[in-house]
Amino acid sequence: MRIIEALIGLASGIAVGTGFVAFITVLGIVPRLMQLSHTESKIIYYEAAIILGVFAGIYLSFGNHTMSVPVIGLVLWGVLHGMFVGMLAAALTEVLNVFPLLFKRIGIESYLFTLLMALSLGKIAGSLFQWVLFVK
Repeated sequence: MRIIEALIGLASGIAVGTGFVAFITVLGIVPRLMQLSHTESKIIYYEAAIILGVFAGIYLSFGNHTMSVPVIGLVLWGVLHGMFVGMLAAALTEVLNVFPLLFKRIGIESYLFTLLMALSLGKIAGSLFQWVLFVK
């Protein structure tokens, strides 16, 4: 019975991992990030960071290990998570061209930068408000 459970777990992990890689590949996050930062020659570091990040996430999710992290460590952890989610959201909207098409259709194309900044700053303010007031 344990062998069947292990095989099901392995197959599920492979399916989820494949979906994750396909999602990141379709969005083009890594190539776009390398292009914007002019670090195309450092692709090996990007690959290593993604692989190590996935393994660290697996270990922290399924491991039986607890850590005591100082506040500055939690702040750094939160910043890195925020950067990842922000880049993921930005890549998704860039790939889909959601905002430029929407703003062109409703006739407010000249306010694109201002509205995108308002959305970004509002997301940051809302996240900070939620974390400062409700997460203790």
